[in-house]
Amino acid sequence: MSAVIIDGKQIAQDLRSQVAGKVSELKKKGIMPCLAVILVGQNPASVSYVTGKRKALAEVGMLDRSIELPEDISQETLLKEIDKLNKDPDVHGILVQLPLPKTIDEDKIIMAIDPSKDVDGFHPVNVGNLMIGRPGFLPCTPHGIIYLLQKMGIETSGKHAVVIGRSNIVGKPVSILLARKEVNATVTICHTGTKNMAEITKEADILVVASGHPHTLTKDMVKEGAVIIDVGVNRIPDSSKKSGFRLIGDCDFDDLKESTSYITPVPGGVGPMTIAMLMQNTLESAENSLTK
Repeated sequence: MSAVIIDGKQIAQDLRSQVAGKVSELKKKGIMPCLAVILVGQNPASVSYVTGKRKALAEVGMLDRSIELPEDISQETLLKEIDKLNKDPDVHGILVQLPLPKTIDEDKIIMAIDPSKDVDGFHPVNVGNLMIGRPGFLPCTPHGIIYLLQKMGIETSGKHAVVIGRSNIVGKPVSILLARKEVNATVTICHTGTKNMAEITKEADILVVASGHPHTLTKDMVKEGAVIIDVGVNRIPDSSKKSGFRLIGDCDFDDLKESTSYITPVPGGVGPMTIAMLMQNTLESAENSLTK
């Protein structure tokens, strides 16, 4: 058996094309969808993520209100910037690129964003809406994972899904989404406190791996025919690459692709979906402004 490699890049591209079409329709109604991305400092990984988001904004025809702030900015000044964006009716989405410098309380910054513009889906109001199934912005990576499963026609109803990782950004929210009635999976969460993890993962029909560590999931931990969604992005040294490193996920991809039914590659799997879902959320926010 050899796995179908899920082409997240192509699926994300198709979604961005759909978003671009809807943006064009909104412009005819006098609405110009706009996302403000705030970057504090010049963390190389953050700069790279922001560059990807800005590129996607240009591609779908949205306004890019990017704001770059110095590393030593005070929390008070950053909060004032967010307040201005909250009050600006022409801004539909606000995203503060994490991580922030240690001098700034990330929770306070997330709490300061107007939930109706929180296109990252991190505000407690949106997290609460996710939990009880009310309308609200879904976090981009977990939503992208569900979208991939649906687009690939992978059966989820009644299946046993195991999520490795319990972060607020991926592990917890994707577990809730998988358990929702429209997805209907039975969900188990594994984490650093889990004993005999391999016994649990061997029972899984679907595995979502978001541990943040390479080779968390290996062939001996998975039953034949399982579906693997690898959320990890790890840089490992590679002298053959110009950059001096290469990206790998949290799973042993080469080993697993021979015995599973579907698997996402890294890069090119879940990653592109995160930005595509961000564009989708910003579009929804702009559409919502029509009814305000």
